[in-house]
Amino acid sequence: MTRAESDPGSRTGGASPAGKDADAVVRIRDVWMTFPGKTRDKDVHVLEGVHAEVRNGEFVCIVGPSGCGKSTLLNIVAGFLPPTAGQVTVEGKQVTRPDARRIFVFQENGVFPWLTVAQNVGFGLQRREPTERDSIVQHYIEMVGLTGFERAFPRELSGGMRQRVEIARALAAQPSIIYMDEPFGALDYLTRLKMRADLIRIWQEERKTILFVTHDIEEAVQLADRVLVMTRRPATIKEEVKIDLPRPRDIDSPDYLRVRDRIFDAMGIDRTTGRSGEGESLDEKSVVPGL
Repeated sequence: MTRAESDPGSRTGGASPAGKDADAVVRIRDVWMTFPGKTRDKDVHVLEGVHAEVRNGEFVCIVGPSGCGKSTLLNIVAGFLPPTAGQVTVEGKQVTRPDARRIFVFQENGVFPWLTVAQNVGFGLQRREPTERDSIVQHYIEMVGLTGFERAFPRELSGGMRQRVEIARALAAQPSIIYMDEPFGALDYLTRLKMRADLIRIWQEERKTILFVTHDIEEAVQLADRVLVMTRRPATIKEEVKIDLPRPRDIDSPDYLRVRDRIFDAMGIDRTTGRSGEGESLDEKSVVPGL
């Protein structure tokens, strides 16, 4: 019997302390984050003692209640925000600023409207020889399924196609790590399903390390090797759920549903109403913009 048949998603009471896994390329060590208010008693305490690791070539999703600090944590890992306390290291070096070897795919569409699809994808390749650049651009345009749209402008594309352009641009830069902040959140349901399937196919070909923030539990279970479940604010990582299911994942299979339900339980969410034990829905909790 395979592990997927016996226990498709093992979990622990929180992520392992940083430094324990020799293969980890991202290490988050006791990270705290507080945003100052107008007075000391109005400070917003967002993150509290966060520990986590991401291994080379791994696909890790972060889920948690709205406004808990998922995006804040990702911005700290990417170097856009300094933590109030604690440390993030990537590939053995402390993160103090963004790094061109690690690409961030933002929540809002980030393609350049004045550039064509090919120009967007090749934006970070200006130092390459033209022939090499064109070859790389065409390779990734084909990979994301946009062949024939090389000369189209973003305004001529659907939302899903624009998101494909952004993913192709991220891959063309040949980063060691890709950070993704709810990249499919603005898309309709069917487009999201297709984009998830395409992202997994691309990840299986490229084997990039991906750290992916989402509020969508179904999305996390469809995509991830591991899911890190955050608590409400001030947030820490409550549980780590390992997902050992074959891809593409059957969203109706008992094993899939068992893993999904574990994450709902870890977040304290009623699966029938979408409400927490405190009577809130995932979207009702007051939030700080950008968290």
